[in-house]
Amino acid sequence: MSLTLDQARIALEACIAKSSGSELKMNIAVVDAGANLVAFARMDGAWLGSVDIAMKKARTARYFDMPTGDIGGLSQPGGSLYNIEHSNGGLITFPGGVPVIDGDGTVLGAIGVSGSSVENDHMVAEAGRLAIS
Repeated sequence: MSLTLDQARIALEACIAKSSGSELKMNIAVVDAGANLVAFARMDGAWLGSVDIAMKKARTARYFDMPTGDIGGLSQPGGSLYNIEHSNGGLITFPGGVPVIDGDGTVLGAIGVSGSSVENDHMVAEAGRLAIS
């Protein structure tokens, strides 16, 4: 099982709606179960530097099947995943990436958002996840 293009579009639209309602300019990436990009949007005026971050947040959330902020807690000095951000061609270990998991516990993909504070990035990613969960 993996996210479909229709599900990815629904998630993307939910993220855009949440961003627009909060007057945020975001980059939003949706990946499938294989961590392959299915859908992406760069809202007008969103930072160019956040394009890659959004995609890496989505891939990181899928690679480890947990929110990127949770990985960040484990990757601090002395943590069990210290320095993990240097693996897999570069990971993002701060909030804004969330896995998409169906009711049976199967990971279908993930959403990554970047362009504001990590709290806002996570809030927008969650809106997309909730739209298709």
